Amino acid sequence: MAATILIVEDEHAVARGIQYALQQEGYEVAVARSGEEGLEIATRQAPDLVVLDVRLPGMDGFEVLRRLRAAGAKMPVLVLTARDDEVDKVIGLELGADDYLTKPFGIGELLARMRVALRHAARVGDSDDPVYEAEGVRVDLAARRVLRDGAEVHLTPREYQLLVGLVKHAGKVLTHRQLLKEVWGMNYVNQAHYVRVYLAQLRQKIEADPARPRLLLTEPGIGYRLRDE
Repeated sequence: MAATILIVEDEHAVARGIQYALQQEGYEVAVARSGEEGLEIATRQAPDLVVLDVRLPGMDGFEVLRRLRAAGAKMPVLVLTARDDEVDKVIGLELGADDYLTKPFGIGELLARMRVALRHAARVGDSDDPVYEAEGVRVDLAARRVLRDGAEVHLTPREYQLLVGLVKHAGKVLTHRQLLKEVWGMNYVNQAHYVRVYLAQLRQKIEADPARPRLLLTEPGIGYRLRDE
């Protein structure tokens, strides 16, 4: 059954372009031209994914996202931000967005991000203990095992906690604060260097070439993403 996508975008040409492209890919698409309308449709129809512009007239995208998450809505949300506006990206992610796209963007990039977000949502719904496999690395959370090319990888407890957080959100961008809160606790949310140090250690242990990471990807100025494509 085709996934239902809600586009919340006040720019008519942008909304129509996305709608047409998604319909060509077989998605069911609804469009809202304001935050208020988007929140109402998302609440009533519970779409499989929301594409949400953060800069909307009236109720902006941040408030829409905040209210959706406060109401317990679990669907993936991709936020659309202005070029190089890292603040918008961080705010959106910390309010519960799953990913972001910077305007202008290509439809191919949007479709790829949507597929990752929908796949992650399906995996989370199926199991609380996912198995992650990519580039010769296997992380089995139920068995608490990490393998690279079939060989056991020995991680410190903190390294393992950090990897678990990334695996549970594979494909999703996690900010420094989100990772610090999840792994170290609220008292450490301003200690971004902790994440950098431990990510570097993880790369040494699981990446084939730590200098050119293919799994543990940096989102400059924002945080990290575990590749899930």
